[in-house]
Formats: sequence, C-alpha cells, structure tokens
Amino acid sequence: MRGRNEAPVIAFFPEASFGAALNCVGIAQELARMGAEPVFVCHPGFTGVFADYGFKEYHLPEPPGGSAQASADYWQAFINTHMPHFNLDAQAQLDTYVAPTWEAIVDTAIDAEAGLAALLDQIRPDAIVLDNVIMFPAIARAGCPWVRIVSCAETELPDAHVPPYLSGLAADDPARAGFEKAYARATRAAHRRYNDFRRAQGIAPLPQGIFLENGDLTLLLSPEAVRYERARPLPADRFAYLDGCVRTESRFDLPRLPVAEGPMVYLGFGSLGAIDTALITRMIAVFATLPARFVVNVGGFLDAYDHVPDNVYLGDWFPQPSVVEQSALFIHHGGNNSFCEALYHGVPSLVMPYCWDGHDNAQRAEATGTGMRIGRADWNGETLRTAILRLLDDEAMRTRLAAISGRMQANPGTRRAAEAILRLL
Repeated sequence: MRGRNEAPVIAFFPEASFGAALNCVGIAQELARMGAEPVFVCHPGFTGVFADYGFKEYHLPEPPGGSAQASADYWQAFINTHMPHFNLDAQAQLDTYVAPTWEAIVDTAIDAEAGLAALLDQIRPDAIVLDNVIMFPAIARAGCPWVRIVSCAETELPDAHVPPYLSGLAADDPARAGFEKAYARATRAAHRRYNDFRRAQGIAPLPQGIFLENGDLTLLLSPEAVRYERARPLPADRFAYLDGCVRTESRFDLPRLPVAEGPMVYLGFGSLGAIDTALITRMIAVFATLPARFVVNVGGFLDAYDHVPDNVYLGDWFPQPSVVEQSALFIHHGGNNSFCEALYHGVPSLVMPYCWDGHDNAQRAEATGTGMRIGRADWNGETLRTAILRLLDDEAMRTRLAAISGRMQANPGTRRAAEAILRLL
C-alpha cells in the first residue's frame, strides 16, 4: 500500500467502446481534481484516447498474430455481418445478434487475461474500476478493491420490478417470461464456456445468464428521473446511483451554414451506427425539408456523402457533451452515454435503437416522458419529420427536462463517483 501522503492510483479498465471509455474519462477527471492518480488500461485500438485527456495509458498486448488494425477490421466485419439484424425486434435479435456478441465478448475476456494480469501486477493499483459487461478474473485476483460501473441500462441488474435486460419491454409486459426464457437459451453456450474459463482461473462460476458480479462498489449511471423502484432496493453501502456521468469536454462552435436560422438538432448514432451510411443518407434527405439546422456525426465515413443540404453539417467527430448542450433535440441510438447526456443538458431524445440496451433506453425515454422511440426499419420521411417537429414543439417535455437537468447538474455523477471510490479506499 502507498504511504499516507501518496496519491492513490486508480486503474480504469473500460471496454473497447467510446461510450464506456468516455464515462470513465469523466470520473477520472474528477478523481484527478481530488488528488488521486487515475491511469487507464487500454484495449488494442484505443491507444491515445485517454492520453489525449492527459492520463497515463497501459496497453494490453495484441493477441497472438493480431494487430490493432486486425482487431478493428474484425469488429467492422462483425458489425457489417449483423447490420441486417438491427432491423429486427429485441427478441428476434437474441439468436441473430446477442448470442454471437456474447461469444465474442467471452473471447475478448479470455484473450485479455494474461496481458491484463501482467499490467495490473506492474501498476499495483489501489483500486480498479471496470466498465464492462463481463468480469476479468485478473481483476478479482489483483488484491485490491474493485468497482463495477453499470454504464448500460439499469436493466443489467435484474429485479422483479425491472424489465429483462436487452428486452425493450416494460417491467409488467406479459411478454416478459417468454423473453427471459429465450435469453437464457440464446446465451447458454457462451455462458457455459465463460464459466469454464472462470473455474480454470480459480474464481467461482456465475448463475445462468450473469456474466459479471457486483464489485466492492457498484456505480449505476441511471439518472433519478428514469430509474426504477426495485422490489429489492440496492444496499446503499455497496451501490450508488450517479445521475449520469458527463465528462468535461472542449466547446463546439457550429460553422456558419447557408441556412443560419432554426433550432439545432444533433444526430449521433455512435461508432456502430455510423457504419450504416444508407440509413443516415435517408435521414439527411428528410432533414433538408425541415426548418432546423442539423449536426450529424458520420464517423469515419465522410466520403460516403456526396450531397449535403445547406442546413446540415457533417463531421467525423464532435465533443458530444458540448454539441448536446447547444441542441434542441438529440437523435441517438439509445446508448446510455447519449441518453444520460441528453438528460443532463435537458434535451429531448428521439431514440432509434439498433441493439443491446438501446431497446431498454428507448422504452424508458417514452415511459418517463423524456423522449420518443422510432423504429429503425419502420419509418418513412413523414413519420420522421412528424416526430422531429413534435419533439421540437413539446414545451411540457422541455420544462420537465429542464428540471431534470437542474437536479443532475447540481450534483454531477462524476463527482458522486469519485467521492464513492475514494470512500471505498
């Protein structure tokens, strides 16, 4: 252990997605302000992401015969293969998308184990913060407290009054039992293989369908406005709700467009959604007919767009919190990061879910009056146009969201998380 006057070292290990990575950046920024020393363990392909925010990085080795580019190519091909499945409903995605994704996640945990154990032995952290959907045995054996971040929907933690994870259902939906059985069946093979891996690494197996236990402390991003009343409340000494987790980011200034008037609307589907250039092209055609200005994140696919309307600005990256703060509407895929940022800044959400917890957050946005859901496959120009205009004109929703934003900003989740982590130490 470090001396009384030495800064505690907090090792963050987010999954290889920008949502989880940037959640952790927000918490790490606050920990650094409080005198701790946050460091990041990086999956291949994320080198430099955390260094850009001023944090020290430790890099997992490439898998045998692999490279960062090969890993990126693998996930690009994986998503391209499954793109048609994103048009299916949540239950139909269980066999087509969820089961193969869990298999790939288990592969990632197995491949990372030796390298992660070596890095943790080198870092010797005072605590580890894991933002992922699966446990890595090296963390359990590291000899220090560890923190779980639930940065997907709150449905990740099961409860009788909470809908099934990844279902997009309400808690009392009659389809619940059928979905739960189908989920158990679809994940059984991956779960069995994962438990075999855990046993081989000397840690206990987990119950069917569970891939990650709770840590010494578990942090949930779910804001108060959208969380559930649980049948079994989570113990306050080991669980903390954060009311989102919005990082400090540079300011975005919209370049002057030929159409200089109208509310600003932001479209960001994440790195996964940016791959679907055909969908975004269809949406841009609708945007051209609306009295608003649109900022559209197209990831690394700028060259795929030949015609850009005068009221649309495309970019390959944006400081999202700053863009959302200035927007009158946020169109997104239901990722928890995006949903929390919309709530934090009091902005309505138009959620077009693709997969995973996007279904759960889309349902929750509608149920709590903080947004609307629109199907990825079952919309046309008129339905999209009507939804956008309705949300831009909904003053009651905007008033409700302003109150939510005020509460969240008065006690930011990043600060709550940092304080809870330091209390754990």
